[in-house]
This record gives sequence, structure tokens and C-alpha cells, in this order.
Amino acid sequence: MNALILAAGLGTRLGMLTSDTPKALVEVAGRTMLEHQLRHLHKAGFDHFVINVHHFADKITDFLDRNDSFGLDITISDERGMLLDTGGGIRQAMHLFRDDSPVLVHNVDIFSDTDLAALYNVHVGSGADATLLTSRRTTSRYLHFDERMNLRGWSNEKSGETRSPFPDFDRSNCTPLAFQGIHVISRTMLERLDAVEADRFSITDFYIDNAAGLSLKAVVASAQMWVDAGKQDSLPLAGQIIKNTGYEY
Repeated sequence: MNALILAAGLGTRLGMLTSDTPKALVEVAGRTMLEHQLRHLHKAGFDHFVINVHHFADKITDFLDRNDSFGLDITISDERGMLLDTGGGIRQAMHLFRDDSPVLVHNVDIFSDTDLAALYNVHVGSGADATLLTSRRTTSRYLHFDERMNLRGWSNEKSGETRSPFPDFDRSNCTPLAFQGIHVISRTMLERLDAVEADRFSITDFYIDNAAGLSLKAVVASAQMWVDAGKQDSLPLAGQIIKNTGYEY
């Protein structure tokens, strides 16, 4: 199975920890975030990896070289010339996979007890263009799904802004869910990704803009054992998840 690890972020929320280190190489529970994700994903059955790099990219490639890529099949998607954001980064990386199998996309700083192989298989069985892992946690930005778990729109709770490609969008008829930073994408989506004129763009914006023309599904998971470790105060919970779930090797 194919997996893309999004490691190209600047890591500014981690403060001094990323002043001379890429976010992917920040250590949690004795290992770098990147090593945890590679080992965890490989244990779940993923065998071909693409990692996108930008901030301190040489340090990431040197780290992989020193560790012989942990014995894994890894390709680098190089964004040193321009940070492409999540959408542009996914588009570039998708062209580096060697077959037409769906790709699990996983942010390097997301730690959870999600059964990633099961999520991947649910996506394959659904025939969707993309399947997004979501939860019912409180957030300022929600994706809204209908009764069949199809994406219909988006809202910003702080600004009151809503967006949807559907003229009849009514958020009261939808379930608001928080995106968990993990999703599975089929090759069927690549044509629309390639049609985006901008070099850099957000995958969330892409999903919202294309919800009427693509099958974009949600899988709802618990947020109890989930954390975005891109912030310093989240690192202890990330360490707890690593120790208490399937991250022990």
C-alpha cells in the first residue's frame, strides 16, 4: 500500500524546537516524528512511501541516509524551490507513486490510535475519490457532511463564514466534523488536482471547491487518542499515545 507523509511544513508553532531542525525531526518519546510515522505505517502494511520536504530538507534526507531509510522504499518529493502547501504538495507527490493504488496521506505531526489499514480498506471498498478521517471534536473550522457522509460544505465558527459549491447548502441538514489530518486519495482525483492553476494551494480548499464533482467521504473516529503534535503543549499527549497504542515497535 502507498503512503504519503506530509513533512514539508515550517513547524513555526513548535517555536525554538524548529529553529534549526525540521518539524519531522523533532523527537517525541525518544524518536523523531518521522521515524515514528514510518515505523507505524510500515507496521500497518504500507510499503511504498513518498515524503515531501522543504524546511531544512537536507537534514531530513541526511537522517534517512544515515538510517538506510529504515529499510523502506522511500521517494522524496522536493519542495525546496517552493513550499507547495498541502494541495500542491499532494499533487506533486502523487505523480511519484509507481502504480495506480490509492494513497494514504498522513501529516507527520498527527498521532492517533486509528487503524490505518482499516481506513485504507474502507476507502478502497467505497469507490470514493477521497476518504477523510474526521471526528466530533470541537474546532473553529468544520467540514459538513450529509446523511451519506458526502462532503457538502465548510464553516468557520469564529468568522461565521460558510463555503459550499452547492447552491442549496444548508448546514442545519449536515453533520459538522473536524478533519483529523489523515485521508486516503484515489488516482481518480489526480486529473482535477492537475487542473488547479496555482502552484501552491490548500487541499481543504480543493476539497470544498470540488465537492460537487468528486465523491468525498468521511469516516468518523474518536478524538480521544488523537493529537496534532505541531504545538509544544501537545507533545506530552503525543508521547502518551505513542506509548499506549500501536507505536511501540
